[in-house]
Amino acid sequence: MSDIDRPGTIGYVMAFVAGAAAGAVVALLTAPRSGRDTRARLRSLAEDAAEKAGRARPALDRAARAAREAFEQTFDEHLKDTDAPPAGEH
Repeated sequence: MSDIDRPGTIGYVMAFVAGAAAGAVVALLTAPRSGRDTRARLRSLAEDAAEKAGRARPALDRAARAAREAFEQTFDEHLKDTDAPPAGEH
């Protein structure tokens, strides 16, 4: 199986987050609280999740930028190495 065929780490993280969210919703809906309390708690959790999601995007952008810069630097170094004549030849 090639690397392309295997699910990536992001897929596992997203599956974990989705499972955790589903579990949290089920726990809240089955907890012995009034409907008003449960709705208020769900609203608060949704607002918190939206805030965290808003912070995740810039962090992912920074990580992608750093990865791209590291790739470009490594690629440039590799090109320099391949442009040099083989050892012993001048």
